[in-house]
Formats: sequence, C-alpha cells, structure tokens
Amino acid sequence: EFFRELLENAERSLNDMFVRTYGMLYMQNSEVFQDLFTELKRYYTGGNVNLEEMLNDFWARLLERMFQLINPQYHFTEDYLECVSKYTDQLKPFGDVPRKLKVQVTRAFIAARTFVQGLTVGREVANRVSKVSPTPGCIRALMKMLYCPYCRGLPTVKPCNNYCLNVMKGCLANQADLDTEWNLFIDAMLLVAERLEGPFNIESVMDPIDVKISEAIMNMQENSMQVSAKVFQGCGQPKPAPALRSSRSVPENFNTRFRPYNPEERPTTAAGTSLDRLVTDIKEKLKLSKKFWSTLPYTICKDERVTAGPSIEEDCWNGHTKARYLPEIMNDGLTNQINNPEVDVDITRPDTFIRQQIMALRVMTNKLKNAYNGNDVNFQDTSDETSGSGSGSGCTDDICPTEFDFITTEAPPVDSDRREVEASATQPGWSLQTLLVVFINLVLQRQWR
Repeated sequence: EFFRELLENAERSLNDMFVRTYGMLYMQNSEVFQDLFTELKRYYTGGNVNLEEMLNDFWARLLERMFQLINPQYHFTEDYLECVSKYTDQLKPFGDVPRKLKVQVTRAFIAARTFVQGLTVGREVANRVSKVSPTPGCIRALMKMLYCPYCRGLPTVKPCNNYCLNVMKGCLANQADLDTEWNLFIDAMLLVAERLEGPFNIESVMDPIDVKISEAIMNMQENSMQVSAKVFQGCGQPKPAPALRSSRSVPENFNTRFRPYNPEERPTTAAGTSLDRLVTDIKEKLKLSKKFWSTLPYTICKDERVTAGPSIEEDCWNGHTKARYLPEIMNDGLTNQINNPEVDVDITRPDTFIRQQIMALRVMTNKLKNAYNGNDVNFQDTSDETSGSGSGSGCTDDICPTEFDFITTEAPPVDSDRREVEASATQPGWSLQTLLVVFINLVLQRQWR
C-alpha cells in the first residue's frame, strides 16, 4: 500500500507541475506521462513489464512529441517520427538523464517488487504450514498429554515442559525441516531490505522524478537546434506545414522553463510514513522470525497455558504420573524423531505439502538474490511453482487447494443411524487438531505480522 501510494503521489506531483508550467501543451500530450506511470504500477503489481524497454519507449515517444513542438513549421508523418525516435540513443537529446533514471528506476523497482513478493510468500507459507493436519500419532500423543491427567485424578497438574517438547517435536517434525530454507529466505529478505535503504530506494527515486524529467526536457530545449539539424540530416528534410501552423514561431509554442523545485509542495505518503522507518520496522520483525520453525515447540511449551513451565520439574504430568520427566529431548527435524518416546513418527514419509513450501521458499530466495544484484525477476512464470507461491498476485483462497484446511463449520453427511457413533469417535481428534493449530497461529501472529 505504501509503494502504491508513493507512485500515485509522484504521478500527481508531476501532473500538477507540468500543468502549471506548460498548460495546454502538456495536457495535449499528457498520455505520454500517464502511460509511464501506468506501466510502473503494472510492473509493481506483478505485470510482465520490461522496465528498460518501457523507459526507452517513454523517452522515444517524448522525443517525438517534443520534436514536433520545437519544429511547428514542419509537417511530420508517422514514418518520419519513427525515424526520429531511432535517434534517441545516438543524439542524447535529453542529456544523461535517461541513462541515470533508467539505472535508478530499474534497481529501485526490482528491489521493491521482489521484497513485497517475498513478504507475501513468507506469509503464505506460514499460513499454509500452520493448517497441515496432525498425524494420528500426534493426535494420540496430544490426547495423552492434555487429557490423561484428568483420568488419573490430577486435573490441576500440567504437563512437564520436556514432555511437551518431545510431543511437539514429534508433531511438528516436518515443520522443523522448513527451518534451513526459511533462514536462508529471511537472510535474502534482509539483503534486499538494504536496497530499500540505499541510494536506489524507490522513495528517493520516485519523489523527485518530475524534476528529473523536467531537467531532461530543458536539455532538449537548449539543444533543439543541433538535434533538429542532425535529425533532418539523417531522416531527410520534412515537408513544410500548412500556412496557419508555419506562422507560429518556436518560442510561442514551447519556450517556458521550469521554476525551482520546492519540496514543501510535495504530498506525503501514508500520513507521513517514511520508507526508512517502514523498512526498519519490517527488518526487526524479519530478524525475530529466524529459526522460527525449529523454536516453535519451545515457544508453545513455555506457554503457561500449556505446561507447568521449565522451572517445575517434579510436580508435573510426565505422561504416566505426577513426577519428573526422564527421557531425553529429541533433536529437531523428521529424521531425529526415529526414537521419539512420545510420538510415533514415520521418518520415511516426509509431508509432501510441507516439502512444496520448502521449494517455494527456495525459489523465492533465488529471486531475492537476483533482485539484490539488480537482475530483473519475472513473476509471470511462477503459477506452476509450488502451490502458486511467488506469483504476481499470490495464491488466494478461491483458487488454492483447500484439502489441508481441516477446520470446518459443516459436518460431512452421514447416515442417521451412524451419526452419533461417528460424531463421538471423531470429536476428540478434531478438537486436538484445532488446539494444535491455535497454538501455532498464536505464535505466528506474534512473530509474523
């Protein structure tokens, strides 16, 4: 939203400045500038736009329009104007502004768009992984940990912290395998964030873009005679315009100069929010989310609503009675759960959905690295990549698979004589699944807003 508002303010500022300066002349040719901002917005929102080609086309079109304005005594055909546009690079009628602006705009927009896409992918991966159904072994372990104390007459005794850790490490074994790729993804996001704070950040590029374009136009005005002479030499002598048009002189058509730039007149974005402050805030949240998946069991089990806490080792539920929990704590990840004493984990069957999210992070990390190096990234080819992650608009609830969204408000239809039996059989499992998801989502809300 910040970047979109930034573009709109830049376009509004340029329009106001050019209307005051050129009036009707600008209004008659305003679509050249409007198209520039339209393409910039389309690129930012995921459109398949080649920034360099688009900017080259803008300067070529601007040269065509200005060439007609500084030579009103001639009539130019479309073929002749096409010939004029071919001289944009050779004559450099706008000075060095187009080259500098091309470097600044491409670097700024590549970094900004990829960074926002990275935030989207990170959020989508976290949301999808949080909805993966617990395994039957996990549900049994959760039931034993949370409900069995009531059966033993110990309703006030909470599970031991280490006992909870082994249960959660077994339940979240596949999620923990996200950690390596997640950390690389966060590191890449922090690298691109540096680009948003550097000299090519999108705010410092777009804020004065009207002044930069005005400088280019002034260069064209000052060199109009030399430019016209070289174009006539290369494209041929144009035909004179009708008498009505030829009577007007160049100064009467295009002789105004831009007045000094006053930064106080420029509108602010998002109630004065600056990009530096916004990026600093996001970077802090990104740093906090490192090692999120491997520390998730610890985050859940230190919650006083779940366990007795790390300091209470004797007066806690160890899965059998009120006593210390003796088994060692398992390491993180699927392969380390082979001897988990609390959860039956099949380490030979990794969760394919979570593996897809790992690949989505890997793809996005590569794009972030390319963006950091200034290489453009095309998001149009990502619809086939791992559940839609990284696409221009992202994956929405309307089109994404929902087989993992196991929380539902409607029960499947069953025969009337089986309804009570099936309801009573499935109720504990569904409530435990919901509880685990609630735990994960609470942690996600705190660390990935």
